[in-house]
Amino acid sequence: MSILTYIPRSIKPATSVMLYGVGNSDDTFKWSDADRNLVGIWGETSANSGDSRVIYTRLYFAGQGSGEAMRAYGTVTNAAAATGGTVNGLHASLSIAVGGAVSGAGNAIRATLDAAAATRTLGGTLAAIQVDSNIGTGNTLPATAAFIRVTDTGNVRLRNLMNVPAPANGTMFAAHTTDAMTHSLKIVDASGTAYYVMCTTTATNRS
Repeated sequence: MSILTYIPRSIKPATSVMLYGVGNSDDTFKWSDADRNLVGIWGETSANSGDSRVIYTRLYFAGQGSGEAMRAYGTVTNAAAATGGTVNGLHASLSIAVGGAVSGAGNAIRATLDAAAATRTLGGTLAAIQVDSNIGTGNTLPATAAFIRVTDTGNVRLRNLMNVPAPANGTMFAAHTTDAMTHSLKIVDASGTAYYVMCTTTATNRS
């Protein structure tokens, strides 16, 4: 079916977009057909070297402004959204098909905090990943709400929660003995049962 069938002639232009866009926050591009994507690109590369990407974006912050090279925003407006399913702001998968294998590293998401080699002191509050919440007053959260949810959806379960560098003195993972627990981090399992990861504010006997 021609895409022209779906374009309303009266739709407003994407006024905040300089090169390409359709719709805006008060006049969205609308459709009701199931299993449709507004934009779809299917590619296949047979290259044996180099990096291949379906989409590559790079934004140079040459001024004092802020922003992102890419921003994904999913907004739920229906009271029964995702009935029997899932809604996501962003969903990234690395799929290893039958007959495929990865001999190097394979990641569904790779987040890199990158600073070019230089002798300097970096400012700001830096992180490879920031996990944020923005929940207004008056919302009641379910008991299982959390900053990060870890699930095993396949029949074969992953055995490790994290893979971290080997322990070494003075690094993020170092030997630490004979110190009193002063704080704890709360976690919950899938049923909402709470557990507490013990922490301490002192570095007594930390290597």
